[in-house]
Amino acid sequence: MSYTVALDAFYGPLDLLLYLVKRNEVDVLDIPIARLAEQFLDHLRGLRELDVEFAGEFLVMAATLMEIKSRMLLPVDANASAEEQPDPRRELVKQLLEYRKFKDAAAALEERAEQQATHVARQELPEPSSPAEPRVRSVELWDLVSAFARLMRETQSLQLTTIAVDDTPQHVYESQISERVRTEGRLRFRDVFTPPYHKARLIGMFLAILELIRHRGMGLDQPEDGGEIWLVAIAESNPELNGIGFSQPDQHD
Repeated sequence: MSYTVALDAFYGPLDLLLYLVKRNEVDVLDIPIARLAEQFLDHLRGLRELDVEFAGEFLVMAATLMEIKSRMLLPVDANASAEEQPDPRRELVKQLLEYRKFKDAAAALEERAEQQATHVARQELPEPSSPAEPRVRSVELWDLVSAFARLMRETQSLQLTTIAVDDTPQHVYESQISERVRTEGRLRFRDVFTPPYHKARLIGMFLAILELIRHRGMGLDQPEDGGEIWLVAIAESNPELNGIGFSQPDQHD
């Protein structure tokens, strides 16, 4: 079972690393390698549960972070000049700055496209049939992956060591989750996962959530940074309420 997740603009290890720099509120030119490496590995554990092949390039980045960390622990030669002792982080910082430049440019283009899409000919507006839906706060993809990784650690520690096969079709989970969210209006992310906490079942339910978000039938809300993530029902006419972007499949395949 695999599901390749992609942000609208970019995805991959550099995107995760840039997200960690932003979340930790640190200077990209002075990255605390030890702290970010540990957090990167935490996210990597969650990704490996979803798609081992997709996690391969993240393993390369994790190895790079550990190499840089070990090089920074080596004793410094007091007699050597700055040129003779280059910062081990220099090449990684260069990549991050370049990546951030292109990502910011993509975000600016997307914002311009959204503004252009609002320029339409004047016409009579239909009467609203229902109250406007509340705005929800944007949720990063990596926040969702991190929440799932924590859930896996907590639930697997409570489970007996058994091998369970889950052959439940994914669309069944999608229907169950969608019905709960639309009935309750909003549902806490961790409350979606009910016993039995078999790994295959948890992954199946998580992939169902991603699929529902991808098709704009459900959105995410995180009222506080690092707080609980909520699943919310959204109308098809308001896709902007969705806090995460997923790339659509190529229609020509």
